[in-house]
Amino acid sequence: MMRRILFALVGALALGGLTVTAAGPAAAHSTVVSTDPADGAKVETGPARVSITFNENLQPSFPSLTVVGPDGNLWSKGKPVVDGPTVSVEVGDLGPAGTYTMAYRVTSADGHPVSGTRSFELTTPGHGTPGPKADAKGGNSGGGDSGGVPLWVFIVAAVVLFGGGLAFALFGGRSRRSGSGGKP
Repeated sequence: MMRRILFALVGALALGGLTVTAAGPAAAHSTVVSTDPADGAKVETGPARVSITFNENLQPSFPSLTVVGPDGNLWSKGKPVVDGPTVSVEVGDLGPAGTYTMAYRVTSADGHPVSGTRSFELTTPGHGTPGPKADAKGGNSGGGDSGGVPLWVFIVAAVVLFGGGLAFALFGGRSRRSGSGGKP
């Protein structure tokens, strides 16, 4: 009897491990494939819009894309727009020469938020009017994409393990001697 319990437990754990492993590639998050202007590019005049393109379509809910200049002011205007795998925002004429940082936070196709920063350098000062000072709390201090395992992977693993235990309790614990009336 103990051997059967151990066998069922090992089987359930193996099945749970396979489920989590198989879900790994599906849990991959959106990654940046290009930006306009390109990350680290030097430009003489500012673009009318900046954009960041990802490897898969984005969810259009609650995107964030801001452009902050070397003066600490916002230079992006209006709300960001998601079009398939690309998020963009209007910029217009820029101001002082220096590094402009594009900070983004979008929702990938799997529902996981992805955020990070990219930058470009304006080499010739423009004549644009800055927006307000950038919100120190709203910016992203990390320079890369966010990581972590999404919650649904743990939920699937828990369901598989619970289901395996329940199946064993219902079907695996029955005696093989059905015709003996329960007597040994």
